[in-house]
Amino acid sequence: MRRISLSILGLFFGVLSAFSQAADKDTAKYIDRKLTASEINLVSSYYTQDGNRSPVTGGVGTEKLRDNANIIDLKLAYSDRKSREHIFTLEAGVDNYTSASSDKINPRTISSASSHDTRFYPSTSYTLHNDKKRFDFGVNASYSKEFDYRSFGTGIKFGKTSKDRNREFEIKTSGYFDRYTIIHPIELSAANVSSASYLGISGQGHSGPREAKYRNYPTQPRNSFDASFVLSQVVNKRFQVAVLADVAYQKGFLSTPFHRIYLNLPDTMRAVLEILPSTHLKIPLGVRASYFLGDRIIIKGYYRFYTDDWGLHSHTFNVETPIKLTPFISISPFYRFYTQSAVKYYIPYKSLNPSDTLTIPFRTTDDDLSKFNSNFLGIDLRFAPPKGIFGIEGWSMFEIRYGNYRRSDGLHSDIITANLKFKL
Repeated sequence: MRRISLSILGLFFGVLSAFSQAADKDTAKYIDRKLTASEINLVSSYYTQDGNRSPVTGGVGTEKLRDNANIIDLKLAYSDRKSREHIFTLEAGVDNYTSASSDKINPRTISSASSHDTRFYPSTSYTLHNDKKRFDFGVNASYSKEFDYRSFGTGIKFGKTSKDRNREFEIKTSGYFDRYTIIHPIELSAANVSSASYLGISGQGHSGPREAKYRNYPTQPRNSFDASFVLSQVVNKRFQVAVLADVAYQKGFLSTPFHRIYLNLPDTMRAVLEILPSTHLKIPLGVRASYFLGDRIIIKGYYRFYTDDWGLHSHTFNVETPIKLTPFISISPFYRFYTQSAVKYYIPYKSLNPSDTLTIPFRTTDDDLSKFNSNFLGIDLRFAPPKGIFGIEGWSMFEIRYGNYRRSDGLHSDIITANLKFKL
């Protein structure tokens, strides 16, 4: 489904060859403490979805979307005089997507800027690994830009391993500082809504601009902070378990400004805007376990419970079974079941009375926040021959993964991902 550009692959082979030649010249050295490239990863994916309950059109209408994502990361490392390893990672990602529902922000246009867009998201990180003292320390920074938001992120992590190396504790914290562009549906924009309708009820229709000038629209902040804790334990040679706990907090503009909510009025399609609280507290708790069933089969299980102060509760069950067909080829079928309750602000299609707009402070018709169940089923194939893929030295791994997603409200999607790893 997803085609990987031959020119991109050629570029990576050229970079790989250049680094390989540099490494050959240094093999005579006993210790090379210079900063050198150690690994390159190229991840490419194609995602497609469809459904008929888009919140852009009030809970009905197409949810068709396609997304092409490409990520490259380069790892550089060196060891200092104390044998501590310093790892630098440079990553860049680009998504190109088309969204039929986003094009309905202004249905009067043949095609608006929101119907397709490109998201660019570079990031960088640094990790200090001290094997002698059994700890890791790292920091990271990231940036993301799309047509309606910009985001800056930063984070820090610390990990410590026990003396017998059977137990590890890790803590990660991060913060994201966003600016969200406030783009209302065309009939609810400030230019097309009379002062008498300031509560968000749409007017009788006015001609709008053919293309929105998003760069001139107002923006609002949206900041997110989270901390995660992981305690991993090797129980015995066959069984490993980890306990995970997270807490996340958001503050700022958390509504999606171009989501409509149609009023319960006969023979008309009058709408109000989605309004959600300006704070959001989330608490996920989980457990992960792996059992080695002989030398060829691993059973990996995962469970997560999630709750938040908007009233949403969810359960996630996931199982994956990597099977070694040969010492260098493995296949991993996986399955995930997910179920959630609705947030207390969810309002189904055309069930909001006009008088309720004065008494109900928060409302949404986004089915992502409704009650539903979902199933995600797929398979992963991994090739890692010792002499390299197709005998190409340095191309250490090729992995391809496919998944099919089905939700009880009719949303369905497919994703295929290819991962190429080069050891330098």
